[in-house]
Amino acid sequence: MKGGKSKTDTKGDARLAVKKGAPKKGKPAKDPNKPKRPPSAFFVFMEDFRVQYKQKHPNNKSVATVGKAGGEKWKSMSDAEKTPYVQKAEKRKADYEKNMTAYNKKLAGGPEEEPEDESDKSKSEVNDEDDGDDSGEVIEPDRGSVPHMFN
Repeated sequence: MKGGKSKTDTKGDARLAVKKGAPKKGKPAKDPNKPKRPPSAFFVFMEDFRVQYKQKHPNNKSVATVGKAGGEKWKSMSDAEKTPYVQKAEKRKADYEKNMTAYNKKLAGGPEEEPEDESDKSKSEVNDEDDGDDSGEVIEPDRGSVPHMFN
């Protein structure tokens, strides 16, 4: 049949259908206070190389070109030429480890900023009392005539 769907065509469509299942669990939120990992010797080198490359090629806007040129230069360098970058990277790694131990101690010790004499009420309960509405009645939102799943 020309132009019509065959049974094999409909089977292919079923495989392309989106599966509806339980939503995937996302990653836990990152702590903004956690120290960043230190750069490797190559990335320390790239910090200097980007500045030099930009001076030589001021019209270049391509990040990929700079990365490729930096990678080629790094591969062509001897171990003696890489030594200052390796030393800087090791120093940054030592600083990172000190910061991480301090960070982990702070986490293990718990939050020190919260005062201990607070009542057992949560902040939302305390804020609800401060609204000025002391009638005590619960006000539910107007749902209108639209049917909802959670009535």
